[in-house]
Amino acid sequence: MDEIIRAAGALLGQSLRYPVDLGGSSRSTVLRCRTATGGSVIVKAFADDPEARRAYTGETAGLSLGLAGPELLAADIERRLLVMADLGDVPTLADLLLGTDPKAAERGLLEWARGLGRLAACSVQRRAEFAALWQHHGQGLPSWEDEPWQRQNVDAFLDLLTECGLTAPPGLADELTAVGTAGGERYPGFTPGDTCPDNNLITPEGLRLIDFEAAGYQSVFLTAAYCRMPFSSCWCVYQLPADLAQRIEECYQFEVVTQYPDLAEEELWQAGMAQAVVVWTVDTTLRLLRRALPQDGRMHRTRRPVPTRRQVLRHRWTSALQLTGYPAFTSTMRLLLSELAAGWDVPELPGYPAFRAGAGPEAVQTVNSRGPETAGG
Repeated sequence: MDEIIRAAGALLGQSLRYPVDLGGSSRSTVLRCRTATGGSVIVKAFADDPEARRAYTGETAGLSLGLAGPELLAADIERRLLVMADLGDVPTLADLLLGTDPKAAERGLLEWARGLGRLAACSVQRRAEFAALWQHHGQGLPSWEDEPWQRQNVDAFLDLLTECGLTAPPGLADELTAVGTAGGERYPGFTPGDTCPDNNLITPEGLRLIDFEAAGYQSVFLTAAYCRMPFSSCWCVYQLPADLAQRIEECYQFEVVTQYPDLAEEELWQAGMAQAVVVWTVDTTLRLLRRALPQDGRMHRTRRPVPTRRQVLRHRWTSALQLTGYPAFTSTMRLLLSELAAGWDVPELPGYPAFRAGAGPEAVQTVNSRGPETAGG
C-alpha cells in the first residue's frame, strides 16, 4: 500500500496520506487518500494478470472519454495505476433500493435509467475515439468487442447443460447463435460495463457512475434489459413493481431513440429486448448454477439484505418463460426448473425492500463501508 501511495503521489505531483481501503477486488486495490492541499482522491492499482490488465485498460480508456464517471486525474500504464477525482460519500442506488424510502428509490431508478440512456446516446459518435484510447492504454489484450462474451457463452451454456445431465432441446444452439450480441452490431452504445446499483452514485449533481473496468460498446438492448429484469448481472436483484419497471425502461428508450429513431417502433424494441433477456439469462445461469447446485449461498458476501443464488436463478428461469419466439430456449428453462430447481426449498424472490408495504428499518450498509461487487456471490 505504501508503494501505491508513493507512486500515485508522484503522478499527481503532491504527497498523499491517510489511505482508506474502499474494498477493491481480486483485480485491484482501491484507496481514498488525502492530498497535501486538504482534498481527497481515489487511487486504483491493478494486479499483474491478464484480466486485471484488461480491467485497467477498460477503466482508463472509459474514464478518458469523460462522459459519465469521475474525472481521471492521472494514469501510469507501466504500474497499471490511476488516480481519480473523489465523488465523496454519497448514497448509491443500492443503498436506496435496500432502504426504506420508496420515493427516494423511485427517483434514483428514474435518474439511473435516464442517465444510462443519455450516456448510450451521446457516445454513439465517439466509438472510434474509445478504440484509440484502448490502444493507447492497452496491455496487449483484446477489448470486449473483439472477444464478445455473448457468443462465447453459447457453447459454454450447452456444455453446462450436458454437465448437469440434461439434454438440450432441438434447435437451442441455433436459437442462441441467432441471438448473437442482441443487436450490438446495429445499435451500439457505450457502457461502463458494470452498471449495477452499487456502482451508481446519486450525487447532488445527478447520477455519476463508477467502475469502468469492463467499459466498451455493446447493444443498447443489453443495457435496457437491466430495467426489465432488473440489474441483469448483479447481486442486488429483487423484483420491481411492474409499473415502475416499465417506466424506467421507457425512460431509457426515450433517450436512445434520439440517436436510433427506429427504436421507437414497438415491434423492433420488443424483439431486441427479448434477445437481451435471453443473453442475460444464459449469462446468469453460467455464473451461478455450478455454485448453487451443491448448496445455496448469498449473492454478496457482506451486503444485507441480499437474495440467494437459487432465488435469483429460479426467478430468472421463470421470468424467461414469458418470452415468445424462442421455443427451444423456453423449453430449456422448463427443463432447468423441473429437473434442478424443483427441490430448492427457498422462498420466491421478494420485491426490493424500499417498495415493500410496511417495510421497517433495514440494516443496510452505506457507501462508506461498501465492499466489492460480487455478482456471483
